Amino acid sequence: MELTLSNHCLLPSSLSSRHSGSRNPYRSLSFRFESGNGLGGSTAVVVHRRSSAVVVARAGSSHCEPSSSSSSSSSSSGSLNTPLEPRSAAGRFLSGVFQNQKQLFHLAVADELKLLAGERDDAAARLLRSSGSDEAVLHRRIAGLKEQECQVAVEDVMYMMVLYRFSEIRVPLVPKLSKCVYNGRLEIWPAKDWELESIHSFDVLEMIKEHVSTVIGLRSDSSVTDTWATTEIQQVHLGQMYAASILYGYFLKSASLRHHLDRSLDVHQNDHLHLAQSSGRLYSERSNHGPSNLIFGHGSSKRDSKSRQSLRSYVMGFDAESLQRCARLKSKEALNLIQKYSCALFMDEKTGLVASDETIVTSYSSLRRLVLEAAAFGTFLWDTEEYVNSVFKLKEIDNN
Repeated sequence: MELTLSNHCLLPSSLSSRHSGSRNPYRSLSFRFESGNGLGGSTAVVVHRRSSAVVVARAGSSHCEPSSSSSSSSSSSGSLNTPLEPRSAAGRFLSGVFQNQKQLFHLAVADELKLLAGERDDAAARLLRSSGSDEAVLHRRIAGLKEQECQVAVEDVMYMMVLYRFSEIRVPLVPKLSKCVYNGRLEIWPAKDWELESIHSFDVLEMIKEHVSTVIGLRSDSSVTDTWATTEIQQVHLGQMYAASILYGYFLKSASLRHHLDRSLDVHQNDHLHLAQSSGRLYSERSNHGPSNLIFGHGSSKRDSKSRQSLRSYVMGFDAESLQRCARLKSKEALNLIQKYSCALFMDEKTGLVASDETIVTSYSSLRRLVLEAAAFGTFLWDTEEYVNSVFKLKEIDNN
């Protein structure tokens, strides 16, 4: 699987937004790869909504002002001031909950996912029951449209979940870059470096910093003066860098969890091995059989070394299959979301083009902000995908 940004943002035109009339108006809540937080709660809270209701957040006085994750104010624009706006009724509903009733967001997400799964399953069941009848063709068409509709909706749900995770660390997403470029210069403020780095473990953060240094060409220990120095970059290169950094954050999340699991297994096995060694020595002393040390000898040094292995060394030891397994996106919905979000972020609203060859001037600080945000996006997306798939079965990517 390869993510690319072309001049035109090509998205499936057949994917239509959810028709509000189909629902009860009131109801309860360049890096190439081959390719959750658990949400929930048993609190008995009911959220009522109208399918046509749209709750909005004020975009702010500046077109380039990032979205405010904590603001409850609204305007008639209906915009989150984020690059991508939800297109489905489910996405718009969660957008309203996110802005006005954030404490109920997890409950609303769980409710929406269960509803979407139920709608898709019902359509599939009707198709199965109509097999062999005159209505089979009709129900096949209905099931296909419902599946497409639910896919658009669940991608919106995933996007809102990622946006929620950013709000937890008080980091607003960078708005459309076309709003932030003035006279050929791009500047993103505030940097939010500390907040974006705070979500990663020490080992992951070391690899993130190395990635940032590699893609923007600035050492992590550079001075403030160097950080605010300017450089030129093509917009298309900037778009590729952002998409690649999302994938890298996704990859590191997967690899770090596998690393943690392997280390835990090694520690567990070492505990049993040390117990066997102690028992062996005790038996040897009592029976005066020296050769028992050949069985219960000092064979744990390699395992101890492996349990202390850094994430970077662990990843460098991957074979091709292991690397592909960690790097590959698991679902089509995650792939679609990355593509749609990258297109929305880098699309020029005036020309309708994405990531042109035009060169812009920007600071290394702004480049670092974009890369750190993208890596965090990939990390949050991995968690989101994991949770959503436990409620709403996502489509696996066919890698054949």
